[in-house]
Formats: sequence, structure tokens, C-alpha cells
Amino acid sequence: MIETILEARRLRKQFGGLVAVDDVSLKVARGSVHSIIGPNGAGKTTFFNLLTGLYKPTNGQVFYKGQDITHAPLYRRAHLGIGRSFQITNIFPNLTVLENVRLAAQAMSNINFRLWRRAESYTDFTHRALEVLELVGLRDMAALPANILPHGGKRKLELAILLAPDPEVLLLDEPTAGMASEQVPELMATIASIRQRGGKTIVLVEHNMNVVMSASDVITVMNLGKLLAEGTPAEISANKTVQSVYLGELYNVEG
Repeated sequence: MIETILEARRLRKQFGGLVAVDDVSLKVARGSVHSIIGPNGAGKTTFFNLLTGLYKPTNGQVFYKGQDITHAPLYRRAHLGIGRSFQITNIFPNLTVLENVRLAAQAMSNINFRLWRRAESYTDFTHRALEVLELVGLRDMAALPANILPHGGKRKLELAILLAPDPEVLLLDEPTAGMASEQVPELMATIASIRQRGGKTIVLVEHNMNVVMSASDVITVMNLGKLLAEGTPAEISANKTVQSVYLGELYNVEG
């Protein structure tokens, strides 16, 4: 039996007279990679921000493990086990790679900050940070300042920061944005490795259709704020409506 871990029920978001998301429902299966795609202006980013709690819906509800989290603040969702990345890289540039990840691990703990205790004494957090850096391929760069990493390395670091508290659901907003084409396969291999270790569900907003088609179990297509189609990559590729609205146009441009 497929278990739903994250669910949106008839979400709607209005900005004044603009309806950005119009009565959209979605179920994300535990352990799946579920991608949300659509042309510019489709409402997918707004919908994603409703799922993550950055926006509050005009109507509708969001559930996590059957619990209504519609009005739960971002920090509460993080403690429940939901982590999200942003399209713009979000790191502490003047800290080392290790310090970035260790702080993320420590932030979700129940240990209060002690002013005179050295950060290095928190060995559990350091071990967790090094474990995550190994997973994303940055262990050898742990001592480097984060600001000297190439863009692809910074995206990996952001993923490590997201993983440090060990969330069950990863909400990734354009993880390949700004990356050179040759860097994309390595990042996606890292995401695949995270999934293979088990226990993670990934919700992905992504423009790179090669990434979406190769990584996803389920794809939700939005257009003009509404749900246009949903299915497996094969089903979405074969959907004539999706082709006419989005995929065919995109492939023609790229080709």
C-alpha cells in the first residue's frame, strides 16, 4: 500500500486579483521523487512555497503524515522533518564548509547554546557534518571557506546543510539552477545516492527536463495556476496536452 507523507488539498493562493494557484491537490508518496513542472507563470513556485510554508494559502490545507500543518511556521516544519532548499544558494560564505553543516546539525538539536563552550567540543555534530559531507562529495573540502567553492560545490553544500538535521522530506527548489551542464549529472547522482540510502522523500521543482524525466517517480504538471496532468515520466511524455502546452515547445527550443 502506498503511504502518503505530504498532501495538498485544494490549495488556492490569491495576490489581490491574481489567482496564482487555483484549487490544486497533490499527494506525495513516502520514499518517492515527485517533481512539479510547468511553463513560466504556471504557479509551480507559488505552489511549492505553499507546501513549504513560506506562503499561507488563501484556501486549502497542507498535511504532513496526516497532520494539518497549513499554518505551522517554517521552524516548526523543520523540526517535524521537512527541509527545503532555495533557488538562490543560501550559505554562510565566511564560515568553512564544515562549520556551515555543523551549525545546521546543531540548530535542530535540543542542546542550548553555551557561550563559553568551544564549537569543536560538540563532537556528535562534527561527526554528523563530516558524514553528510562525505555523502555529497565535499569531505575533502571541509576546512575550506565556503565562499571559494565553485557554484556546483555551493549547491552541494546547500544540500549538505539541508541533510544535516536528517529530514524525512527534502523540498528542492531548482537544485540545478545556474549550474554548468557538466555539473548537473554529478549533483543528480548525489541526490540519487541520498534516495538509495532510504528514508527520504524528495519533492522537486526543476526546469531541466532531462533531470525531471530521469529522476522522478511521479511528475505533476501545472499551467495557469491549475493542475494540468500527473503521472509517471512515460505518461507525461506521451500526454498530448502536456506536449502542446509545455514539453513540445521546450524541446523545440532546446533542439
